Amino acid sequence: MPLPMTILDGKKLPRVLFSVRPLSPFDLLKKVYGRGVTYFDLPSPKHLERFRELRQLTEDKNLRGLCHVEAEEGASLFGKPLHQFETKVISTIRKNLNLPPTVRNLPFTPFSSEVLTQKEIDRITFEPRRFDKTLSRFHPEESPFLFVGERYGDWLLALGKLDLLKEMVARMREKGFLPIYSGQWATFALPKAKSLDVVAYAIPINKTWGLFDLTQACNLIRKFDRPIISLNPLADGRLLKGSEEAFSFLFNELKVYVAIVEVDSEQEVEVVLGAVEEVPSFIPPRKT
Repeated sequence: MPLPMTILDGKKLPRVLFSVRPLSPFDLLKKVYGRGVTYFDLPSPKHLERFRELRQLTEDKNLRGLCHVEAEEGASLFGKPLHQFETKVISTIRKNLNLPPTVRNLPFTPFSSEVLTQKEIDRITFEPRRFDKTLSRFHPEESPFLFVGERYGDWLLALGKLDLLKEMVARMREKGFLPIYSGQWATFALPKAKSLDVVAYAIPINKTWGLFDLTQACNLIRKFDRPIISLNPLADGRLLKGSEEAFSFLFNELKVYVAIVEVDSEQEVEVVLGAVEEVPSFIPPRKT
């Protein structure tokens, strides 16, 4: 079935994107394609590999993917990748933001008084060579849009390093891609990242959950004047049986532009497609 589309910076993007889990059989990807789906979310190298297999198999030049770039790929400290300092980064963020230890997407680390000094934070710099190498894995014709950020994007924002993200976004545009900022902490990241030259903002939001506070996140999204993409719209499958209601909440109440749904079975695909057909804002008006 043809999915409803939205337009971001002149390029079309389906309002519902499927992300076929990488451990699912390749046949599932083919079956989703056989249902008329030609645009897929590709969050990992394994996803991209399978997508390219499908593209080669079908010889369908209309197949498109939405690929992901972790902001850590473009950040370094003392010439070393930022992930080598992950423990200190997390400890610094916990201290500066006074976050509880249970906050999602800040992995557990043993208590440590070792944090980054302001001088060290100032020395976290953009790493163009490594970032360009990462971008070279993708092609604008195959993946016009690229997510940038992920957990390290929010971490850089928490460290006050918005300038690095701006350089990454500019680099992506130079290479012909349309960047989308992808964050995890909705109420924290959206205001801080608003000045980025991106076409949309992707954050985890669904009818039951949103960081840090669902009510606060929903209020912020309703007032946010830039396109929003919902990650995890069905709450890890818990809202699958109520997909129509879940999508209606996102598209009709929060006015999100796109929802990205993970699936690992043909049955889940059918449920999602059936729900899409029932979302009022997706149903085209009857011709008179």
